[in-house]
Amino acid sequence: MKRIHHQSAAGTLLLSAGSAILLGIVTAEALYPAAYRTDENTISDLGGTRPPDSVVLMPSAAIFDATMVITGLMVVAAAYLIHRALARRATASATGLLGIGVLGVGLFPGHTAPHPLFAMLAFIAGGVAAIAASRPLVPPLRYVFAADGAIALAALAAGLFLLEWAPVAALGEGGIERWVAYPVVLWMVGFGAHLATATPEPHPETGPLHEAVVGRRALAAGRR
Repeated sequence: MKRIHHQSAAGTLLLSAGSAILLGIVTAEALYPAAYRTDENTISDLGGTRPPDSVVLMPSAAIFDATMVITGLMVVAAAYLIHRALARRATASATGLLGIGVLGVGLFPGHTAPHPLFAMLAFIAGGVAAIAASRPLVPPLRYVFAADGAIALAALAAGLFLLEWAPVAALGEGGIERWVAYPVVLWMVGFGAHLATATPEPHPETGPLHEAVVGRRALAAGRR
């Protein structure tokens, strides 16, 4: 019974966090009190632009930073519950790192030195988490979540190494960053909904496969 509650709670946290991130970004963009373009401005500019001429504008900065801190904690909690409910080490670990990255983005906005490290952690861990979470699932979710992760990581590589390439340059730094972030957010919503509504999966140490292995061992021991 606890596993059922853990899985449902993990899904609810991820679904809620993904929705809150999307709505928080949209709200901060809408209320930004200066010129803001999604092709030129990164998402993190909402919390504070990069040095040396950093600009922090309210209320967008407060909305963005608070959203990142709250949702980062939610994702970390979801990762712990995923580990308890499903014992998927790769998915739980990557999701936990994603949460730490999101939390760090909120605690250390774009005008601070640690910010790029936490943003990069969130981007990489988010793509890896989506791919890891897709592996035990059946189609079409397996393919959708794997595509989310692959798109995020490919866009990250393009933004780092191919920013002058015409298709990437047309999107701009802000546009290609959104191709990294939004697939991860969509995965959070989709995977969260799946966990919150799906029948709990057998735990590797308590499920039918484990029971079959134990039974065979007991039978073999009885024959000796």
